[in-house]
Amino acid sequence: MSALSVVLEDGDVRLEPLASHHVEPLRAACARDAEIWEIYPVSMLGEQFDVATEEFHATADWVRFAVLHRGVLVGMTCYIKPDERNHAVEIGGTYIEPAARGPAGVNATMKRLMINHAFACGFTRIEFRVDARNLRSRAAVLKLGATHEGVLRKNRITWTGHVRDTCVFSLLSHEWPVRPNE
Repeated sequence: MSALSVVLEDGDVRLEPLASHHVEPLRAACARDAEIWEIYPVSMLGEQFDVATEEFHATADWVRFAVLHRGVLVGMTCYIKPDERNHAVEIGGTYIEPAARGPAGVNATMKRLMINHAFACGFTRIEFRVDARNLRSRAAVLKLGATHEGVLRKNRITWTGHVRDTCVFSLLSHEWPVRPNE
């Protein structure tokens, strides 16, 4: 996992391993879109932010990153449960504040950096798991070239009590030529 936990950078986008100095800027970024948390497994608003960050730090099999755009923290993302034996890792736990979405290209650049790095570290399969209600994230994963493998029906209870369906996508190393920032 230590090989995954490095600074990744391309142009205006920089991913830094999440550290204590990122916590308050991340809290502020998460508060900029209160409505989005309704379709996330956990809430990162108010007191729930502290609970969620404590749980993140207690989970040893996640590699967490602060996402910076032009030097300003705009979100977070993670490698989840790297499985070196089976060469598989999930990319998820991603949040980008509204001003950095879409035309800013932050998400696409961030994902390219993470995908390139994971494959360079020897992983051959990358998974994405997305709440079926999150149409924007599903479209973004497909735009990367990932394959929709199916839906895990009613497999997770979110912080709101909603029992979600989870769309599973994958990207295999032979399907992904190393791509510069497009």
